[in-house]
Amino acid sequence: MRAVSPTQSLSRRAKRLVLLGADAFLILACLPLAVILHGAPLALLNQPALWTAVVAIVPLVLYTFQLRGLYRVVLRYITGAAMPAIMTGAGLGAIGFLGMAHLLGLPVPPGLIATHAVLLLLTVSGLRFGLRTLMRKPALREARPIIIYGAGRAGQQLVAALFLSPEYRPVAFVDDDTRMHGTTINGVRVYPPAELRRLCEYWHIREVLMAMPSLNRQRRRRIISRLETLGVEVKTIPAMGDLVAGKARVTDLRPVMPEDMLGRDPVPPRADLMARHIKDKVVLVTGAGGTIGAELCRQILTQNPRRLIMLDVCEFALYSIATELRDQLGEENEDIVRAVLGSVQNQSRMRIVLQQFAVQTVYHAAAYKHVNMVEENLIEGLRNNVFGTKVMVQAAADCGVENFTLVSTDKTVRPTSVMGASKRLAELICQAEAQRGGSCTFSMVRFGNVLGSSGSVIPRFHDQIARGGPVTVTHSEVTRYFMTIPEAAQLVIQAGAMARGGDVFVLDMGKPVRILDLAKSMIRLHGLVPYILDEKRSPEMEAGDIPIQFIGLKPGEKLHEELLIAGNPRGTKHPRIMAASELALSPEALDALLEQIWLACKSFDLPSLQAMLRAAPLDYRAPAHEIRDVLWPEVEIQRPVAQLRVVAGRAGTAS
Repeated sequence: MRAVSPTQSLSRRAKRLVLLGADAFLILACLPLAVILHGAPLALLNQPALWTAVVAIVPLVLYTFQLRGLYRVVLRYITGAAMPAIMTGAGLGAIGFLGMAHLLGLPVPPGLIATHAVLLLLTVSGLRFGLRTLMRKPALREARPIIIYGAGRAGQQLVAALFLSPEYRPVAFVDDDTRMHGTTINGVRVYPPAELRRLCEYWHIREVLMAMPSLNRQRRRRIISRLETLGVEVKTIPAMGDLVAGKARVTDLRPVMPEDMLGRDPVPPRADLMARHIKDKVVLVTGAGGTIGAELCRQILTQNPRRLIMLDVCEFALYSIATELRDQLGEENEDIVRAVLGSVQNQSRMRIVLQQFAVQTVYHAAAYKHVNMVEENLIEGLRNNVFGTKVMVQAAADCGVENFTLVSTDKTVRPTSVMGASKRLAELICQAEAQRGGSCTFSMVRFGNVLGSSGSVIPRFHDQIARGGPVTVTHSEVTRYFMTIPEAAQLVIQAGAMARGGDVFVLDMGKPVRILDLAKSMIRLHGLVPYILDEKRSPEMEAGDIPIQFIGLKPGEKLHEELLIAGNPRGTKHPRIMAASELALSPEALDALLEQIWLACKSFDLPSLQAMLRAAPLDYRAPAHEIRDVLWPEVEIQRPVAQLRVVAGRAGTAS
């Protein structure tokens, strides 16, 4: 149990009276010190009028301290912000002292009065900061020593704020700026990065805090890579944009996120492309409760739409994004946002929605996207992803929608999963409708994984690390493309704005990331040591904290994802958006194919569905006769598959 100091047992009023008495004593005690330091004759202290003048300024000084709130400050948390109050009191005391000396006819040198004021400033502040140190000393012994990387303004604010925290004790700054090396800021010395390992060992550091919110991502990645090797947990302060906007404080520390390691410096969005199909228009987002759908809604709202219609079949997801945006808009503007519950498979409801709100722009993000879930629920995956898209496309064409953008995926390229095949069929539906030549402009935007999306590998790694492992990786060589959620949503909007009809846009995802390297980095940034779990050896024999276990690729998963089918992209007005020339089916051929798929879905004829997907011009590469649906009896898996005829399109061929 922590001992209670005598001052802690006093009431608040009693503490103020003690400080008042101490300040009054200091005002008087500083007089003889001032006489000595100024070199004035000591006989001056024998004059009663001098003491009368000093006693007379005591109420003035104390009243000034009171007015400036000095006695309301909690000593344990006092900072330099209290100095103006002390300086004001000392200054007014000096003026009062000078006035009283003049009234009493005392030959007091002005330098003596100035010396008294300086001593008063030093002793009153010294008393408070000394008491603060005494009060905080037990807590400082228990506080965790930390190093702050970045001695700029953000780092200085952080160390000042952490000085009040019982949890952390800043012991060193580290900064790349050689001009700052060897200097001291708020009592904390600045060291070069080369000293990091020595400092961590000397202070037994377990956490390093990054205080460089405006640093570009390339330099940030280099610094994070350097910190990874130290065996410490790395945390960072919020981004500069959030700090400036007031969305976060400098003390809102968070673990280093994958986007800090993987994300690129985003290209600023083009204002004309962002607003082209949104400003003063009625916009509908399907799948608005999902990761991309919700971010699309946030981005759309910044472009001043006349109305934003959010559609989702999941009540809680729709409620969450609707509440967030309505709170952001305020009561007077919340009518701009409308939340509609419903499934994109419901044809009559979708038409009513488009007609009722006179929707002009549609972003179709509603889809079942998790590879394994769709693989095990084949019928529902096809009904939602394929026929839900068909419903939306037909309704958009018939109800006067001006622009329709399908949010697609890199898994449509030579798909090995039903999900990928279903999304490729959704692309073909948009392409076929564009061939019909209606007034609505259809386009598709294809990209890979987004950082932190629901069900993605990164949140799962976080949970597994928090539980102590193992962290599960499908394959040692598996790679994936990653993009931040805001960047992906902005690029989807900008790509759709460049559409002319039937376009397939592909987002520049940067370089693919090796998932094993990502897992190791995330473990190290938690201050832990990763190791590969070898089934032949006992985990106790391994040297590390968190094991990484290879579990094998799941059905439908690829080792490496692709973004292009034909491999001949061309540039656009945006450096991160490419346009691809992909094969398309004629509307008649596609209608015939979809009719067969629909009949097979209605009769739950999974073997026929598998055969159709393989025969269709999708380049679907799933193993033959392998049905993974959870409702398909195992004894029937090897049942002979009926021979089916697939109609070939003018631009595509059936295999």
